[in-house]
Amino acid sequence: QVTVGVYDPCNLSHYPGWPLRNFLILAAHKWGSVLQSVEVLCFRDRTMQGVRDITHSIIFEIKLPKGALGPDCPKAVGWEKNQKGGMGPRMVNLSECMDPKRLVYYLLNFTESSVDLNLKLMCWRLVPTLDLEKIVSAKCLLLGAGTLGCSVARTLMGWGVRKITFVDNAKISYSNPVRQSLYEFEDCLSGGKPKALAAADRLQKIFPGVSSEGYNMSIPMPGHPVNFSEVTMAQARKDVAKLEELIDAHDVVFLLMDTRESRWLPAVIAASKRKLVINAALGFDTFVVMRHGLKKPKQQECGDSCFNNASGASDLLGSSLFSNIPGYKLGCYFCNDVVAPGDSTRDRTLDQQCTVSRPGLAMVAGALAVELMVSVLQHPEGGYAVASSSDDRMNEPPTSLGLVPHQIRGFLSRFDNVLPVSLAFDKCTACSAKVLDQYEREGFNFLAKVFNSSHSFLEDLTGLTLLHQETQAAE
Repeated sequence: QVTVGVYDPCNLSHYPGWPLRNFLILAAHKWGSVLQSVEVLCFRDRTMQGVRDITHSIIFEIKLPKGALGPDCPKAVGWEKNQKGGMGPRMVNLSECMDPKRLVYYLLNFTESSVDLNLKLMCWRLVPTLDLEKIVSAKCLLLGAGTLGCSVARTLMGWGVRKITFVDNAKISYSNPVRQSLYEFEDCLSGGKPKALAAADRLQKIFPGVSSEGYNMSIPMPGHPVNFSEVTMAQARKDVAKLEELIDAHDVVFLLMDTRESRWLPAVIAASKRKLVINAALGFDTFVVMRHGLKKPKQQECGDSCFNNASGASDLLGSSLFSNIPGYKLGCYFCNDVVAPGDSTRDRTLDQQCTVSRPGLAMVAGALAVELMVSVLQHPEGGYAVASSSDDRMNEPPTSLGLVPHQIRGFLSRFDNVLPVSLAFDKCTACSAKVLDQYEREGFNFLAKVFNSSHSFLEDLTGLTLLHQETQAAE
């Protein structure tokens, strides 16, 4: 008796795999005249849940045909034509797939394709004109890695954004993880991890294809002196230089901090560098999400100066109706204020210094901040797009995703949003021409005066002090 063992890839319980055919033809050709049958052992080896198993192997007897099949060995069956057109086995080089580095590369590509499936379906089925490349390629700088920062980061990832950078100087406390979705309880131990670094690390764990960085640094603020010593002045200069570098390297800047004055410096730098700024701020049950007006390029401003002087009055009159206001005439976060930013935490108790909001408010505001950015990027004019208002809700939307508002002010107590529009204020303490000119001419020397002085310095510079005096005289 002759027993032959073959490695069988088939999973059927009572039938062998097709590769056995060629061997049986060869056995009949060689041994058909001397053997009546051959016992065949189909060996099947598999590992399931870490346990090796061969019990599904089968053994059976095959009768060989009587008489020779001919003097010549029959051709094998099952071959396919190779690249040269001849019949032969199909060869596949799997060495690259077994390389750990290439495996990670293939895994990332597969994961990235899966992650973007929702976006691709959106383009295919609902919004075929959606330009995903403008969104995915946007480099986003998140100033603040708290409740708003975490919500914004997760929504950016949902839109396929691959470059996200955090800036924050706080550490994770025990009250944070339940509200801030990028942190866990373990992050609070041993004094707490730096928020910016932990947030960047968590994005990498959620999706390794994201390029995320974190910077544990402070942002100098008006009314918060830095001239205590040479060391504090040098640190402030270093922080300003790093912030300028980061803003210059990104396309969109999100202002997501707790205090009003912490938004001033990045608002000035971004306005000077003509970067798109998305601002989100919370109250207890109210929020404001807005895009800052995007100043015209400096060369264009110089070329248009004569024309603007001649037609500025009539142009402003048309814009004062708060309709059809182009992006370069829109106000920033500070344009509605007649008081310069200062130390808002001075003489306040700890509970007054904390931002107290309804738990769901930050998620709503953070999502709207990202959606506003996406709508702006989809508009042909980008940050210069004319602002949509509440009156435009029934009109034809300017983009495939709908309106492109200047501001979204939400009121959670009545579950309502309004879309106000406001013009840039010529006496604004952040984006007015006087402030930007001083910053661009004097750099850190001008900023140091703002940090070390009271709010009256900016008010004197912009003309707000004179405005206050005229108002009091009129009263």
